[in-house]
Amino acid sequence: MQVRPEQLPQHLARGLQPVYTIHGDEPLLAQEAGDAIRAAARAAGHVERKVFTVSGAHFDWSGLLGAAQALSLFADRQLIEIRIPSGKPGKDGSEALQRYCDALCDDVLTIVHLPRLDRQQMNGAWFGALSQAGPTIEVQPVERRLLPPWLAQRLAAQGQRVADGEAGQQTLAFFADRVEGNLLAAHQELQKLALLYPPGVLAFEQVEAAVLNVARYDVSKLCDAVLAGQTARVLRMLDGLRAEGEAAVLVHWQVADAITGLKRVKDALAQGKPLPVAFNEGRVWGVKQRLYERVLPLLADHQLAHLVDAASICDGVIKGLKHPQWPLEPWDALRHLVLLLVQAVAAPPVPRGKAPLLRAGPRLALEA
Repeated sequence: MQVRPEQLPQHLARGLQPVYTIHGDEPLLAQEAGDAIRAAARAAGHVERKVFTVSGAHFDWSGLLGAAQALSLFADRQLIEIRIPSGKPGKDGSEALQRYCDALCDDVLTIVHLPRLDRQQMNGAWFGALSQAGPTIEVQPVERRLLPPWLAQRLAAQGQRVADGEAGQQTLAFFADRVEGNLLAAHQELQKLALLYPPGVLAFEQVEAAVLNVARYDVSKLCDAVLAGQTARVLRMLDGLRAEGEAAVLVHWQVADAITGLKRVKDALAQGKPLPVAFNEGRVWGVKQRLYERVLPLLADHQLAHLVDAASICDGVIKGLKHPQWPLEPWDALRHLVLLLVQAVAAPPVPRGKAPLLRAGPRLALEA
């Protein structure tokens, strides 16, 4: 059974399950889910707590299996936490986790902590055993478009809210821009607002004065913003990645991969293949499938060909090669490439014979 993080309190109120598996790469939501389960476990008498961290191939799985069967003389019930930071228990661990789930004891409640898992890991027998034994809670970063309502919900929980209408939406958008990609810091900023101001309506000026710019940017999220045609957000993320010391070559690899992915899917569709097959062949998964579905009808074949050429030119600039129509500085070249793609996916298809020219200029744009 899958349980969303926001559903967990209601789920716990209905009774405890023997195993809870928390997986994903959002630290705040993982921490909150673990805290909620631990609190419910303590209330149900699971007083004795043991933590096992699987730190490598030589982890003693027999110790874990033995601990689940050995009840303390001083506590009727145990809470056992299993942390697998790599998300890969290995062959011995896979077998041990399956045996562990087959021999669950009513007096033991188990929390398993895992990072973000790929499809192969989630299809593994060990994860299947954990899923059969109890709920799984996936904790993923909150998407930018969902961040304002997430912040509004958190404000409401502490008795605060923004103004109604457009003014309130602008306040939430400002707040989201300041904390994007960093929910732990967002939580701290929310706590700060609760300390600084009484319950009630928060004005934009109050939020602006209190909330620090603690946004962190993920290269993969940059590509999502590019494919969504969000020019202002893309430029802000590029500046943030550069300020954080991200390698230009890594950013280019992600953007170029998005461009070649679009071309692979477009070519597969041109061959008459169904969209799901085209996505599989293009190695496009998850949320990117929705973005590709929106973008593909906007791109003509010749536009994609020019974007592939642009990605190649940008790669050369980053590696020190000069191009007469491109900026010399790697991050300026990246900005040029990203704007070419953003403008292409935000505009209607360009008719054949009106192929865009790749040229550098004040606006670094695709010109028909």
